[in-house]
Amino acid sequence: MAEKISADQLKSRKNEFVIIDVREADELASGKIDGSKHMPLGLAIRNAKKKQMEDLRNKKICTYCGTGYRGNIAADELNKEEFDAVTLDGGFPSWNES
Repeated sequence: MAEKISADQLKSRKNEFVIIDVREADELASGKIDGSKHMPLGLAIRNAKKKQMEDLRNKKICTYCGTGYRGNIAADELNKEEFDAVTLDGGFPSWNES
């Protein structure tokens, strides 16, 4: 499992991370974290494995989804490819609650 970061921690350190939204396109209607990049889970995994995210290689990444489940999978897969990734604990709803 990937390391988790709370919404409060992410808000106070937002400029340190590239934030990746791994939800599907139809989920974006509920909003998103300002400045986040949309990259659905499957695409994020493929891009990492195919070396198509090398511009993010030396950056801290935070992934998120609708509940935290897919965000955790994404961060875990990115870490397997030797990226520095964490996931937003509780997903996008936790961002709105904090």
